[in-house]
Amino acid sequence: MKLLVCAMEPSANLHLTAMAKELKDTSFIGIFDESLGAPLYSPNEFSVLGLIDVLWVIRKAKRAIKDLVQAAADADKVLLIDSPAFNIPLAKALKQAYPQKEIIYYILPKVWAWKRKRAKKVLAYTDKQLSIFPFEDQFYPTATYVGNPLMDEIKEYKQSLSANDTIAYLAGSRKGEVRRLMPELKKIQARLSDKRSVLVIPPRFSQSEIEELYGDISMFEVSRDTHKTALEASFAFAFSGTATLEIALIGTPLILLAKVNGFEFKIMRKLVKLPFIGLANIMFDFKGLEAMHPEFLQDDINIDTIIETYEKMDREKFFAKSLELRTMLQKNANKKVAEIIATSL
Repeated sequence: MKLLVCAMEPSANLHLTAMAKELKDTSFIGIFDESLGAPLYSPNEFSVLGLIDVLWVIRKAKRAIKDLVQAAADADKVLLIDSPAFNIPLAKALKQAYPQKEIIYYILPKVWAWKRKRAKKVLAYTDKQLSIFPFEDQFYPTATYVGNPLMDEIKEYKQSLSANDTIAYLAGSRKGEVRRLMPELKKIQARLSDKRSVLVIPPRFSQSEIEELYGDISMFEVSRDTHKTALEASFAFAFSGTATLEIALIGTPLILLAKVNGFEFKIMRKLVKLPFIGLANIMFDFKGLEAMHPEFLQDDINIDTIIETYEKMDREKFFAKSLELRTMLQKNANKKVAEIIATSL
């Protein structure tokens, strides 16, 4: 089977790699990591920092969509993973060119956060919608919940709270995030200098990029493994994103911090109507439950308040919520997606 794939994010390619082990006699064409074959485009060609930076790749994206539609003539099916800004226009173009070709969308646009009209487009342009959050059927009534891939990527979970003095610091995975948040993390570390401080740096950052983005990090030990560090740590300070959900699932108490471009933040505040930005908190909120961990955003990042919150946080209550969070999600998501791709006609 030939599968046209669009996997533009590093996380999407992790999921695709797991699926590839389950998909027998299947070759990929499209956009994906070079380790999985010979893509038409590398995901790195579309790497952006945020809303403003997307403008720089619009021209290339339009050309890529045309090339992918042409390449799809040889594909048996289509698999789109995440990246709605690109994949929704691609799905529309593919459905117009090949009305009978099955289009599968995995990791659906987060319309529960913003741009809810996207749900109608996804339902119109795709044949199967595969969800990774149990509440998404409220927005995609025909979606199939397959579980959450993080449950398979995380190999070990805490069975009880860690009783040590190790604190993990995560400044984000994009350059803009790191530049803005690292000064705040250094201030927190200075107040907690009697603790063992471990800074988690994404593996894709080179040594020269680390020196440019992070500055002096001599006060930290450095790790490239989020899961291992979170498992060892007794607490974490982390930028909003998938990492905060990973840490929450592992069972490490955390405080979420977010500091982004000021103009972009104002736009997001107008568009996003949710009371939280952390994925774990959002899931609890949709169930009508209390948030799992504290969040400090933009100008609310006050070091005195953060340290006080760290000292007073009810860690046992957090851990109980972590166990509850694990029961909300399910394992074998990528395997289920592979089975749907292999059997769905």
